[in-house]
Amino acid sequence: IHIMATIGLGTIRQLDNQLHQAIETFQRVLQLAGDPPLLVACAPHLGLASVFYEWNDLDAAQYHAQQSAQLARPIDTTDRYVASQVFLARLKLAQGDTASAASILSEAELSARQHNFVLQVPEIAAAQVLTALHQGNLSAAAHLAQTHDIPLSQARVHLALGDPVAALAVLESWRGEIEARGWADERLKAMVLEAVTLHAHGETDMALHVLEEALALAAPGGFIRLFVDEGEPMAHLLAVAAVQGMMPDYVDQLLAACKAQQRRRASHSTLLAGPLLAEPLSQRELEVLQLVAQGLSNHEIGERLYLALSTVKGHNRNIYGKLQVQRRTEAVARARELGLV
Repeated sequence: IHIMATIGLGTIRQLDNQLHQAIETFQRVLQLAGDPPLLVACAPHLGLASVFYEWNDLDAAQYHAQQSAQLARPIDTTDRYVASQVFLARLKLAQGDTASAASILSEAELSARQHNFVLQVPEIAAAQVLTALHQGNLSAAAHLAQTHDIPLSQARVHLALGDPVAALAVLESWRGEIEARGWADERLKAMVLEAVTLHAHGETDMALHVLEEALALAAPGGFIRLFVDEGEPMAHLLAVAAVQGMMPDYVDQLLAACKAQQRRRASHSTLLAGPLLAEPLSQRELEVLQLVAQGLSNHEIGERLYLALSTVKGHNRNIYGKLQVQRRTEAVARARELGLV
């Protein structure tokens, strides 16, 4: 009972944006869980993964997420394994590995439906929206956001479609609801996205005002990825804030993290290009190849990626040509040799 109560306290602190207090609480749970740990330790490991991710310590985040998944996997009655998989997928996105993120989320979705973990379905869908947006698949992102009624995801889709007015309307309604409910974590997420959206709409002064408010709320907890994950639009807005002298130490830290993220993505893209391939696989071809390696049929791949069957077959032909193979089994074997799957 003491362990469960302490886990609950850590979660409350995390949801209240008290990251330093949350991490101390989760670490205390791990001490209580012993060595080897009780299976319940999967929850504090996942909490630690989330905090370390937010602090941009991706190695520590990955370690704790993997520990959580390892402990939770044998337990059929908990959704912590699925939650760990969703987290690892988001981590892959941060590392620029969109294909792996999509693959992990496909497995998580299947597991959640098989075990009826309904509370995880919106979390999976939100991560799938982000993945689809990274892939440039706006129709899939829009379908997911609408089907699962996820306000922040809907706003992101509107923004990606070049309609900041619609995005702001969604965010205004959502902010009113979460402020009424006192959801500190969701409020901060909404404010950060609102700042980016206002800037995209040309309302730079208002964007800076919202950004300054968000920075003031985020600084005590040391939030970094919350801003970095918004990509180039946030980097541009932070650059404007820096010129105006807004919270200089914190803004400089965030800008440095944004630049490091750009280098990380560029490095991963170069790695995926593959020095052993005369012509590198495109991002979409890598996604198809990942699903081929999982054993999905062309029809199943089309359903998963919202592609016509003829389009999937066309991608397969391109993949075979670039890998210099004749059939699926050879493509998977060659891809594994190159570290592509």
